[in-house]
Amino acid sequence: MDKMAPEAVEQKLEEYSEWSQSGDSIQRTFNFDDFVAAIAFVNKIADLAESQQHHPDIMIRYNKVTLTLSTHDAGGLTDKDFEFAGAADQLA
Repeated sequence: MDKMAPEAVEQKLEEYSEWSQSGDSIQRTFNFDDFVAAIAFVNKIADLAESQQHHPDIMIRYNKVTLTLSTHDAGGLTDKDFEFAGAADQLA
């Protein structure tokens, strides 16, 4: 999969307004009612990551879960990252 051009990334970010670019990655923090709900979300993300063979960086801070996505093989962002972002949004 090819790395996206900066213009294409900007266009995609307009569709994924909760996500922001951080270097060669996109990132979003999800807020939940409590720690248990946050971990339940992380478990769903783990299943999604395994099914897509695309694994995000995950940071958990009590009721907040931050996902960071990048396609390491391509050296930056690809459509695969935005597809995963959309699926994560649906799981939340």
